[in-house]
Amino acid sequence: MTSNIETCNFKSSCGEVANMMKNLDVGVIPICEDNKLIGLITDRDLVIKGLANNCNANTQISEMITTDVITGTKHTSVEQAMEIMSQYQIRRLPIVDDGKLIGMVSLGDLAVSNASNKEAGKALEDISVPAEPTK
Repeated sequence: MTSNIETCNFKSSCGEVANMMKNLDVGVIPICEDNKLIGLITDRDLVIKGLANNCNANTQISEMITTDVITGTKHTSVEQAMEIMSQYQIRRLPIVDDGKLIGMVSLGDLAVSNASNKEAGKALEDISVPAEPTK
């Protein structure tokens, strides 16, 4: 798990978030208010929900964030984290304690954990299953 996670708030701009992602070399930024996790924004959100809808660098991210965030706790085991990430097809799992963000587990973290590479590979395979097209 990565701790000491950089966060933004609900009123941050697309430009601020994009620059933070660039500087930190990450693809997701947690959105927190009063240290409580309220959502996530990904690089994909910035492109699909932002740029593709004519938003600019000054646009607030409030309309682009994902608020129904799947989380783990400090008691979540590596195996449970892999299962959650596979089930929900997510590459990052925020870890919270009483709603407060305390860290983030990524697929890369799982690959280098004590779990076998076979299990991490299976998690990646499950996460990478394409979504069914919408009609």
